[in-house]
Amino acid sequence: MSKSVRIVAMADTHGEHAALHLPEGDVLIHAGDLTQRGTASELKAVADFLRAQPHPHKVVVAGNHDFLLQDSPAEARALFEGLTYLEDAEATVAGLRVWGSPWQPWFHDWAFNLRRGRDIDAKWQLIPQGIDVLVTHGPPEGLGDRCWDGRRVGCADLLRHLHRVRPQVHLFGHIHEDRGQFQLGDCRVINCSTAEGAASVVVLDVTPR
Repeated sequence: MSKSVRIVAMADTHGEHAALHLPEGDVLIHAGDLTQRGTASELKAVADFLRAQPHPHKVVVAGNHDFLLQDSPAEARALFEGLTYLEDAEATVAGLRVWGSPWQPWFHDWAFNLRRGRDIDAKWQLIPQGIDVLVTHGPPEGLGDRCWDGRRVGCADLLRHLHRVRPQVHLFGHIHEDRGQFQLGDCRVINCSTAEGAASVVVLDVTPR
């Protein structure tokens, strides 16, 4: 019987990562917006911080503020040596199949924006069935996607692919003000944003299939 894996998850730290209390766990996941402007110095600071944590495994997905990871990917990825950076890619981490992707429907003039419909759907089509944990920066439609002004900005195509892929857990951030946990069938859908004065990171146990 597989042993459960303790995940510690966060998003939208925007350079304020050192202020967080990080409980013990097996896997530390950052679901994007590590920085304010995505400069090399900002990304290096976050990468150094993550490497210094005691969690055996660290998984990182970019967010819409993390410009260097889109504009100069080779330079930026080199800063994450020793960490698992996922961009439309899968890794097996502590026995869990994890897929990570940074995209969201076009949101202001930020990084990793794609038009709704065919463009962004092509990214979600890459997500394989059978994964345990899906990490994206942006939310699916209707779950953890409500802005301060009441607009919902989540991705309808991502929601449709959640029904297809059926991960055990979907982690994301992006919309600071709608942090929380939701249920979609057997999938735990979690906005793990730590911005806007959020009290803590998210801690959960997942058992590999």
